Amino acid sequence: MADIRILINDRAVSDLKAPSSGQYRARDTQLKGFHVIVGRRSKTFAVQGDLRKDGKRVASISVRIGDAETMSTREARATAKTYLAQISKGEHPDPKPDVPTEQPGSASVSRDNPTVQLDQQTDAAPKGVTLSRAWERYRDAHLIRKGRSDGTIEGYRDHVERLFKDWRDTPLQDLAEDPAKVITRHDEITKEHGPYIANGSMRTLRAVYNHARKAHRYLPPDNPASVVDWNSEKRRNTAMGLDDLPHWFHQVAALQNPIRREFHLFSLLSGCRPTALMEAKPQHLDLRRRVLHIPRPKGGADRAFDIPLSRQMILCLVRAIRFACHFYPSEAKNWLFTADSDSGHLAEQKEDRVVLAKWGNDLRQTFRTLANPAGISEFDARLLMNHAIPGVNAGYISRHKLLEDHLRAQQQAISNTMFSALGNMITKDATIRSWLGPYATHQAIDAAKREESSALHDAALERGNLPQRRAALTATFSLNF
Repeated sequence: MADIRILINDRAVSDLKAPSSGQYRARDTQLKGFHVIVGRRSKTFAVQGDLRKDGKRVASISVRIGDAETMSTREARATAKTYLAQISKGEHPDPKPDVPTEQPGSASVSRDNPTVQLDQQTDAAPKGVTLSRAWERYRDAHLIRKGRSDGTIEGYRDHVERLFKDWRDTPLQDLAEDPAKVITRHDEITKEHGPYIANGSMRTLRAVYNHARKAHRYLPPDNPASVVDWNSEKRRNTAMGLDDLPHWFHQVAALQNPIRREFHLFSLLSGCRPTALMEAKPQHLDLRRRVLHIPRPKGGADRAFDIPLSRQMILCLVRAIRFACHFYPSEAKNWLFTADSDSGHLAEQKEDRVVLAKWGNDLRQTFRTLANPAGISEFDARLLMNHAIPGVNAGYISRHKLLEDHLRAQQQAISNTMFSALGNMITKDATIRSWLGPYATHQAIDAAKREESSALHDAALERGNLPQRRAALTATFSLNF
């Protein structure tokens, strides 16, 4: 097949047809010497140029850059420019060229019969892009470029690197040509990890394959994930009603970690996704405007929004900040909900269901459920939860114009409805009074200081260290008086 001239880009390379026999070159119309060698089973980026010495042509060389199935044309073009610059200076880019070399006045030759060598490489090469390479490109070119959240990216990564670990070096073409592998893996994951994770992993595989096929048109059009028998998924019905809230508040009040108490309460009052709240920072809180900014919610930075704060929500955050400043003073400079973790903020929101019946997305569903008895419209509830607004009118809504007055009033109505379920428990129930009652935060912090001082005092007495004894007694005296 005769050589052709094209503008080399990802789509043009993927559209190049394999010859029935032999090979041909697709030469770039913009960068002289840059081309693609198209064989029966592979496509290879390469450059060709004349090596010169003292102005005289010594040899015409062709040097391979990389596999066109796994390397982007942008990367190959950048490498080609570097190689061609070296050739123009009389330098060989690769002292051991693995693509044919032409000598002046002779046929195309190489160190070891180039035609045989190329065929051997072609037969030994993998059948196109692997799952690992396709995942990396999908992550960088789609998820990161579009500003998807770290949690979203981590979910995809977990599927590829854990559930499909043994497939990472498998060409996607192999999976497409043998869909029974995919069906079997879906069944295995369903049995070992559950129906929801199994379906989620297949959605990841489907997305990565579809993205890879844009650049690798040799991949079969039938997505290998489309053959699985999807597990039925029912929307979780875990929301609480007003009658359930008193018991839940009592359970939260009994939690020993005061920062986790405030985190769960704020999750309920805001209806915000837990992963977004965990990374809330002091600079995101604007008490003058009474809003908490969420810079990277689900959907990425493009979906950033402000949560209007009710009076109960502000008191909740103030308590969290005071406890954080006492227990984690250094971490409190960076996070609202601090913890003894590598990141410095809460990294795990799960509680034993016996200790706390509802947490996480249960509270988000509760927020949406209780918005109805609070008299909040479907439209306003969607705005408060940062949900997309359906219909053509959505593009005409300016959310921030409704934030300062209207949405804050709606938020306040929901908080009032939730706290109304407590009745007189704040004054009558000792456990809840010690959490939400007047001066409860100051009393809790003072009690913690006394416990710490007492522990230091006892330790000093046990060691018999007089200076430390005096320091401990002084600290105890100053705290009590």
